Amino acid sequence: MEPDFSKIRAFAFDVDGVMTDGGILADLEGQLFRTFDAKDGFGIRMARMKGYPIGVITGGRSGSIRARFTGCGIPPEDVYLGSRIKIEDFEDFCRRHGLKPEEVIFFGDDVPDIETMRAAGISICPSDAADDVKQIADVVSARPGGRGCVREYIEKTMKLQGNWNFDQQVYKKMF
Repeated sequence: MEPDFSKIRAFAFDVDGVMTDGGILADLEGQLFRTFDAKDGFGIRMARMKGYPIGVITGGRSGSIRARFTGCGIPPEDVYLGSRIKIEDFEDFCRRHGLKPEEVIFFGDDVPDIETMRAAGISICPSDAADDVKQIADVVSARPGGRGCVREYIEKTMKLQGNWNFDQQVYKKMF
């Protein structure tokens, strides 16, 4: 049975393996580099333009993660770096935005995401997620991590709610 996307008011996600393909490059100084999909980024911007809160809950600690997502309109306080118990950060995100967990889609791909995925209204994982995650996810995207699975379901949710319409002037002001 298809989940009910009509009650969704916010989105939250892990980074490595969801917003990226999970690959991380490191230079000799230990600086880490990730590749993000521009279409996922645009989906986030569309959601922010319509007022949807978005939370980033990741074990990653790199400032480049915060920079990537604040550039998409996510307030810095909604980017949780170094998250080791993700459900605690998810609950904080919900509390600060006056959300019930069932009003949030959470995207995850590996074992540390499972508890949060179970708490969320709808849990989604990319096609290349860990098997344990695929077993509990409400939806397994046809897309792998870092290749548009976040955009796919942000767009689907917003279209079902009548909110997927682009306003160039608002976009110019916000970004």
